Formats: sequence, C-alpha cells, structure tokens
Amino acid sequence: MNLPRLYPILDTESLAGRGVSIQDAAAAFLEGGAGILQIRHKGHWNRDVFESARQVARLCREAGAPLIVNDRADFAMLLEAGLHVGQDDLAPGDARRLLGPGAVIGFSSHNADQLAAAGGEAVDYAAFGPVFPTTSKRHPDPVAGVVEIRRCRALVRRPLVAIGGITLENALDVLRAGADSVAVIAGLLPQAPTARSLRERMEEWQRLVK
Repeated sequence: MNLPRLYPILDTESLAGRGVSIQDAAAAFLEGGAGILQIRHKGHWNRDVFESARQVARLCREAGAPLIVNDRADFAMLLEAGLHVGQDDLAPGDARRLLGPGAVIGFSSHNADQLAAAGGEAVDYAAFGPVFPTTSKRHPDPVAGVVEIRRCRALVRRPLVAIGGITLENALDVLRAGADSVAVIAGLLPQAPTARSLRERMEEWQRLVK
C-alpha cells in the first residue's frame, strides 16, 4: 500500500489530557490534510468511546482517508476500518481471516528479529520502534534509534512506519533513514489545543514531510 508519509495517531489518553475529543481532533487533522488516522484506545471500549469512534469513521469516509483501529479487531470490523496489532495481540493471520483480504492490517515490531518476521505475515505494513524515547507507552520497548532504522530497513519489503518520540525536529532524519512513514502522537498536539491550532499543526507537519 502507499502510506502517507505522516501517520497521525489519535491516542485517547493523550487527547483527554489536553481536553480534546477524538472526533474534534480527527476533524481538525483531516481538514489539515491527514491522509490516514489511527484510533488508539487502551482502556475499556464503552458505548461513549464507540460512538466517538463511529463519528471518526464517518469523518474519515467523507475525507477519503483510511481509518485504523489499534488492537481491537471486533471494533475495527464494526467500524469497517483497518486494524493495527502488536506482538501480544491477535495474530496477524487470524486478524486477516476476520477482516478479509481487503482490510488494511499493520503489525508492530521492536527489534530486527520481529521486523524480519513481519515480512512473512499477512499484513500491509510493519511498524518499528520506539525510535526515540516516548511517553505514550507506560512500559516502552528499548529505544531503537535512527541508525537501527537504516540497518533494519532491508529486512522487510512492506512499507515501514517508524514510531516513538518522533517530532518536527527529528522526523526528516527518520524518513531519510528509510522509513516510509512516521507515526506521531504527542508531536501533533499543541499545549492548549483548539480546532485551529490542531489544524495548523497538521498543516505544519504536511509541509515538512511532503
């Protein structure tokens, strides 16, 4: 697949900490040019969370941007979205059987062995990281660094998404090292987000990575 060079992640915990709903962030990011969005919700999927996710799915359909759901194949199916799974989640092959051949499925890796193994899975892209220290995970894997991106890029022929601590200041180094796309959470969030500042931050990222 042709992944956009920027892969924005709507992390519900990070957004709630800034007083922003995922649907408001999604609307601002899409208006700012986002070509894909992922919903990352590590808590309980209650009805309110699902309704918010359904609104994001509608916004993505209207904008022609794929929506990816982190971890949860059941909600990905209900939302007619793609799925991103980690090393301890549903196996990619099982996810493919559930979602079908047309769904976008991504798979996380954290070292060279896992990245090489991802090449044999029924996935559309592989993620690799954390590239830099990150606060978005409570128990992050060891930091890989840009040099490891460059060293490991040849291990998988699928599109490679770099994730973890990526900012406006270091994103181009990651892309130049061989990543096809950079996944970003905190780097998309101004200190006091508004619809306008979120859109403008997205536009700043789009100018950087185009």
